[in-house]
Amino acid sequence: MSKVQILKKLRFSNVFILLLIVLISCALLICINFFTIKILSANRAYVNGESHYSKGQKDASRHLLTYLFTKDSNQWQLYLKELKVPQGDATARIMLLKVGDNETSRKGFLEGRNHQDDLDDLVWLFVNFKQVSFLAKAIHEWEQGDNLISKLFVIGNQIDVKIKHNILTSAEQQKFLQEINDISDKLTINERNFSNTLGEGTRKIKNLLIITNIFFILIIVCSFSLYYSIMVKRLIASKKEIEIKNDNLLLVNHELDRFVYSASHDLRSPITSLKGLIDITLLEDDVNQIREYLNLMSQSLIRQDQFLSDIIDYSKNKRKQIIIEPVSLHELFDEAISQVMHLENAKRITIKKELLVDEIQSDGLRLKIIISNLLSNAIKYSDSSKKNMFISIKTYIADGFNTIEISDNGLGIKTEFIEHIFEMYFGTNKNKGSGLGLYIVQEAVENIKGTICVSSENNIGSKFIVTFPNQNGI
Repeated sequence: MSKVQILKKLRFSNVFILLLIVLISCALLICINFFTIKILSANRAYVNGESHYSKGQKDASRHLLTYLFTKDSNQWQLYLKELKVPQGDATARIMLLKVGDNETSRKGFLEGRNHQDDLDDLVWLFVNFKQVSFLAKAIHEWEQGDNLISKLFVIGNQIDVKIKHNILTSAEQQKFLQEINDISDKLTINERNFSNTLGEGTRKIKNLLIITNIFFILIIVCSFSLYYSIMVKRLIASKKEIEIKNDNLLLVNHELDRFVYSASHDLRSPITSLKGLIDITLLEDDVNQIREYLNLMSQSLIRQDQFLSDIIDYSKNKRKQIIIEPVSLHELFDEAISQVMHLENAKRITIKKELLVDEIQSDGLRLKIIISNLLSNAIKYSDSSKKNMFISIKTYIADGFNTIEISDNGLGIKTEFIEHIFEMYFGTNKNKGSGLGLYIVQEAVENIKGTICVSSENNIGSKFIVTFPNQNGI
């Protein structure tokens, strides 16, 4: 592996690691915020539950005191009803400590007048965080409060028994009054401590959340900054590479221009020799010999002219921009046929056309190059020894692709030559072609995003199949 490839791989790894860090940081940030919000929501539910607990206890104490002095049984029922609120919370606490989340603990929270939608948060926080310092302290205050509620319940039963048996004395009333007030005062302290503990825990969680958010945001910002720096460097490097490639392309185009210019002039040099042949011909009296000279001159000029055409097609195919437009295959084939009729044996060949596709969207210049070269080759390599020479032209749609099929019964291509026929300057017979035609055809086919394949048998004939998409633009 080259140093350049290793450096590119390392740069890719660095970018991947940075993106991975950003993704992990974002995922952790989302999770932390989600659980933090869930904890804060549960704390809010506990504080709200404490208010119901406190109100239930105070209302129960008030009704018990009223019952103590009025002996009204309705006050006793109201006392029992209100006392169920802190008793329900006590049941929930005990069950969560013993067996965890179950139906009894949830029912206890509902009896404590907690909202149905808060039950999941209440249970989740207790089960998972009961060992955390602030919640453990709050649970301890809660337990002490429950013990006082139990004492209040015992005192209530004692009062109820004495009232129902009509044995309650004034001294006992004052004694019970003092005990109830003492319990209420202690419960008030417990309830305040419970709320303060949860409030303190909430503040700590909030501060921790702020610090955590800042930490992960800094990681994300730093990662994006590094990523941006790397991408800017890569863009600058890419720009330099593009500039180098553009310079190389300019050089290649310049050399290509020189090649076309030189070739077009060098290939006309045989004209000087032809002038000599003409001079000889003028001195020749034998008509048959003169005709032979003229035929040689004509063939030489045709080959040179074809060579020039191939070079021009090569240049156009390399440099001309691909233009997608409506193209008529009928018109392209008619034009191409008319241009190759001057070739040897062209008039003896029967051309069969079966054009099932005509109007398409493609590059007209490339299609013209493809069709002209394939028809020209079919005529050049025709087998004049055969009585019925033919070229078959078909257009159709196969598997959603436009298809051009040109077959003949000419000389065919030897098996060992087939894999080389699309190479530049390769020719099975240098006297019949320049060796550029099929090379240009293949490049033109690639430019229109198509494929070309050939099947051929020596002395039997050849078939070229070009497939390409119907394009609305590139």
